[in-house]
Amino acid sequence: MRVTSVAEVNPIKIALLAVLLLPAALLSPQAAADGVRHDDNFQAAHEAYEASDYAKAARLLQLAVEQRPRDAEIHLLLAKTYYESQRYDAAVASAEKAVALDPQSSLYHEWLGKVYGEKASHASMFSALSLAKKARKEFEKAVELDEKNFSAYQALIEFDCSAPGIAGGGEDKARPEIARLAALDTAEGHYAAGNCRRQKKDFTAADAEFAQALELHPKSVELVYDIGDYAMKQAQVQTLLIVAEQGETIAPSDPRSQFYRAVALIIKDERSDDSERLLREYLKRAPLRSSFPPPWRVHEWLGRLYENQRNSQAAIQEYEAALKLEPKNKNVREALKRLKKG
Repeated sequence: MRVTSVAEVNPIKIALLAVLLLPAALLSPQAAADGVRHDDNFQAAHEAYEASDYAKAARLLQLAVEQRPRDAEIHLLLAKTYYESQRYDAAVASAEKAVALDPQSSLYHEWLGKVYGEKASHASMFSALSLAKKARKEFEKAVELDEKNFSAYQALIEFDCSAPGIAGGGEDKARPEIARLAALDTAEGHYAAGNCRRQKKDFTAADAEFAQALELHPKSVELVYDIGDYAMKQAQVQTLLIVAEQGETIAPSDPRSQFYRAVALIIKDERSDDSERLLREYLKRAPLRSSFPPPWRVHEWLGRLYENQRNSQAAIQEYEAALKLEPKNKNVREALKRLKKG
């Protein structure tokens, strides 16, 4: 399931004046050790989350929950933190709490569906079926509460395109959903149609739909970069360059434009110095986030870059770095065998 774009929780909550004036001696030992006041825990946790320090974020959020147990935003950020830490049971518990506290929030239902879906992908067959049904129910509820929550709409459509009827899915459900979404936003509709064709491995139709989506300049940077991920796997250079340009326009500080532009240059075997620089900068700037290309992927592309340059030793080093981070990468294993034989 693709990672959908979601609105971030508010990064700063205004502290109560009375609590701000509390002396440090009244703070908990853990809060003092982290160098923050109790009412700063949520802000500090958000900063830790953005810095990909999920262990620190979880610790601070647990302190924040102790102070404000009925604050749904805290539970949502805790769910996201556990999700990125691959602690899916804990993510489900936090997301369920957020929904219980604010059942009218489309965003909270979307995230509960997302963590149910991720937990399902790591569960036994029997448990996965139950969790999948729960995921669809939450995505459907999120759309019911806010039809312009397009990321929830995309998640619902993707589920119905990819999941069998026994799990509650079915392309017969997806087709009218795509039509309704397209009526709200044409670019989102073309992306949804393309993503559905991708699930069915009809790549020619997916290519056409994704091209139309990009021609309409979608507003969602996550949508654009998901097309970039598809284009990378299909070695579509021109699409990658369009993705990099549009993504940079939508979110200039997002480093993913550097990654996808570098990939296009490596496939073309052009401007090797630029592509290496872009990938190195991406490694420094990108968060360790499920919606961002992971470090092992960067090392894999650096390996391909050095292979293009006939620099076998450097390529082997990068492929080995990629394999260390992702031992199941068959492409990297094959590349290493090829280089070491040579």
